[in-house]
Amino acid sequence: MKKIAVIGATGFVGSKVVNELANRGYAVEAIARDTTKIVESDVVKAKKLDVYNVDELAEGLKGVDAVISTFNPGWTNPNIFEDFLKGAASIEKAVEKAGVKRYIIVGGAGSLYIAEGLQLIDTPQFPAEIKPGADAARKYLDILKKNEVLDWTFFSPAIEMHPGTSGVRKGTYRTALENPVFDENNRSVLSAEDVAVALVDELENNKFVKQRFTAAY
Repeated sequence: MKKIAVIGATGFVGSKVVNELANRGYAVEAIARDTTKIVESDVVKAKKLDVYNVDELAEGLKGVDAVISTFNPGWTNPNIFEDFLKGAASIEKAVEKAGVKRYIIVGGAGSLYIAEGLQLIDTPQFPAEIKPGADAARKYLDILKKNEVLDWTFFSPAIEMHPGTSGVRKGTYRTALENPVFDENNRSVLSAEDVAVALVDELENNKFVKQRFTAAY
C-alpha cells in the first residue's frame, strides 16, 4: 500500500484529498497544524507538523511515496503573500530533504492565461481580497519551475472552486495546461471533491510531471 502525505489535510481541498486517497486504498499521512479535525482510521493517520520548520517537516515526511500539498496560510491572513512563499519554499526543501521525489502542489487559478500574455490575476474583475494569495502562488510557480530535483506538478484549480461549487463528486473533468477550461456557458467550474479526483488521478498517471495543469467540467 502506497503512503501519501497530505499537507493542509484539514483544509477545504486537503480534507477532500485525504478522503479520495483513503477511498482508493492509499495509506494517508494527514498533516496539519491542528489535527483535532482529522478522523483517523486504519489508513488515515494524523501528524501535527510545522510546515515552516524544514527539519521537522522533512523528518515527518520520511518514508512516504509522494507529497500532495494543499497548504494555504489563510485567505484572511494579512501576511498571506509572505507566508505562502515562505511555507511553500519550506515544504519544497523538506520534500527534497526527506528523499521524496513526487510532489504535487495546489496553487491558484490566478496565474492561468485568459489571453496572450494576460493572466487572470491581472484582469480588472479579479477579486482584490484574494489577490495577494494568488500573486504568491503565481510567483511560487515560477520558482518551482527551476526545481530539477523533484518530479513536481503544480495544479491550478478552476476559476470557480469555492464552497458554493462543491459537495458533488462527478469523477469527470477536462484538463488544460496554461488556459482555463470553460464549459458551454463560458464558466470554469470544478468542485473541491473533483479537484481531489484530479490530483489523485495525476498521482497515479503522472501526465503532468514538471508541468502546471488545470481542470474543470
